[in-house]
Amino acid sequence: MSDSTTDPNLWLEDVTGDKQLDWVRAHNERTVDAYTRTPEFETLQSRIREVLDTDARIPYARRRGEFLYNYWRDAQHVRGLWRRTTMEQYLRDDPEWDVLVDLDAVAEQEGENWVWAGAQVLRPDQHRALISLSRGGADAVVVREFDLVTREFVSGPDSFELPEAKTDIGWIDVDTVYVGTDFGDGSLTDSGYPRLAKRWRRGQPVEDAETVFEGEAGDVAVGARYDDTPGYERTFVDRALDFHTAHRFELTADGELVELEVPDDARVSVYRDHLLVRTRSEWLGYPAGALLAANYPAFLAGAREMTVLFTPDAHTSLEQYAWTRNHLLVVTLQDVQTRVRVLTPGEDGWADVALDGVPDATSTSIIDVDPLDGDEFFLNSSGFTVPATLLSGTVGGPLTAVKQAPGFFDTDGITVTQHFAVSDDGTRVPYFVVGRNTGTPSPTLLYGYGGFENSMVPAYSGGIGRAWLERGNTYVIANIRGGGEYGPTWHTQALKENRPRAFEDFAAVAKDLVERGITTTAQLGAQGGSNGGLLMGVMLTRYPDLFGAIVCQVPLLDMRRYHLLLAGASWMAEYGDPDDPDEWKFLAEYSPYQNTDPDATYPPILITTSTRDDRVHPGHARKMVARLEEQGHAVAYYENIEGGHGGAADNAQAAFKSALTFTFLTDTL
Repeated sequence: MSDSTTDPNLWLEDVTGDKQLDWVRAHNERTVDAYTRTPEFETLQSRIREVLDTDARIPYARRRGEFLYNYWRDAQHVRGLWRRTTMEQYLRDDPEWDVLVDLDAVAEQEGENWVWAGAQVLRPDQHRALISLSRGGADAVVVREFDLVTREFVSGPDSFELPEAKTDIGWIDVDTVYVGTDFGDGSLTDSGYPRLAKRWRRGQPVEDAETVFEGEAGDVAVGARYDDTPGYERTFVDRALDFHTAHRFELTADGELVELEVPDDARVSVYRDHLLVRTRSEWLGYPAGALLAANYPAFLAGAREMTVLFTPDAHTSLEQYAWTRNHLLVVTLQDVQTRVRVLTPGEDGWADVALDGVPDATSTSIIDVDPLDGDEFFLNSSGFTVPATLLSGTVGGPLTAVKQAPGFFDTDGITVTQHFAVSDDGTRVPYFVVGRNTGTPSPTLLYGYGGFENSMVPAYSGGIGRAWLERGNTYVIANIRGGGEYGPTWHTQALKENRPRAFEDFAAVAKDLVERGITTTAQLGAQGGSNGGLLMGVMLTRYPDLFGAIVCQVPLLDMRRYHLLLAGASWMAEYGDPDDPDEWKFLAEYSPYQNTDPDATYPPILITTSTRDDRVHPGHARKMVARLEEQGHAVAYYENIEGGHGGAADNAQAAFKSALTFTFLTDTL
């Protein structure tokens, strides 16, 4: 093993150095030459691009009062259009859209590689917006104020305009915002996020804005937000201590900070006079994963009377919830399959009924609600072989399919089955198998993530269908620990020193696939990105005999230095602190970069990342490639010079990287 003091590849952590980018381009060229110089690649890339660019896909929208806002990219609008329409128009097959920002035109005029990063519209008038633009897809953004009446950016000393930084900003009123950004020395946390929350008034230099809260350098981030619900206007301040815990306060009109006495690790929200607490550990006798409700003013006054809205069991967890004006929509997972219910507070307590009309055999999620303006909502339902359907409804009324995505691949004969593998400690780990089930082993791609309580649920992918399933191959999603498929305890079982449980789960699924005859070791590929890239690095170094190929994307691989690179310090609650000898001891056992073996036989591996990824440092991928090559292992590498943590800045780049991945898998498996 080596550490940062003896690492000969540290020079590759210089993201944009000329020597480093020359190294990147040389590796890119070899990979491009090996996998993309064929008519078959061009055809595959074109077919994936068709999926991404088609005008027939659903234009998902956010309803804000009378308008529905949508961001749209297609073949003619590579960078995209920010636009809006009315509900009447939106329900039509071909709605008329009012284009607010043509980002292609803005990028061309300014000579910038702008990527859309979101907009916040001032309510209720909706005549101003705060727009965030990213260079090349990075997390850091430039913030600009936009006039929705004149359709122009507002500039000058009286505008809300900020240079590139990892900024947190939100409206209070037309002349005031809450902002956290890079104000200069000492204004950011060790993780690179805002440490100060300020109230910034129009016409005021941002450095002179009033500080309303100040965190510590070791925090992940702090932020202030304004709740503009009429009659319930409040300011809340969050101080994120680490990725999973936070202190929360209400900032009163006279400047007093009133702490919400809830568990640091709970998820907390306030709507009108309803306080919701989703527990991640036991509290007041309630189990982890429960959803509790209380009267917010009474709670602040010391009352602790809680109403249980949801209690988890061995098979069921809480996945999502959102308010309409008068109701709470709740999505649960039962063995990783969704159910939707409507909860309604009243004088006699909370009513709880199932939402009728949700399609069977699909995964359903809440897309949008607008609690300021009514009980309308949008849901999205899709499955591995079922294209997305956008459903619209009003609580108490019928649920209507208003948009239907097209099918992009032939699903004839393709089935979806769920199985359970048994991990090393006896835990049953669910996984989904999508394929034609011919009775003979087929090339199989196993995908996993297993971190940060993110659930991997069934969803339709035209790209995977065209690039993989149509060819008679099999696709598998593993619901390993570290995710949220069975609530917070499924996640916490793989935290810090227990992280190997996630690796063991994934390996157990790989073995089970072979034992069931679904595939063979030589035909089994594995894929994961970000935290899933760490998973892939461990599969390579600890379980190389289980796979015929591995795809490792935007990965976290050097666990000795991850906390020193970009946003890495914010993840120490997930993985551990490498500077603590006791915690480095368990990190060192699996850290892929420190556990490569020159004498091992590794399966073919493709490692990809992005130069503009300012979340997971591209140095992880670069150094791993360099080390593998130093030890005589073959490795394919591709680094997108743009694209951020998502790996691609536009549909063309996304199609290229997807085609590269599936060409590599086809060639190796």
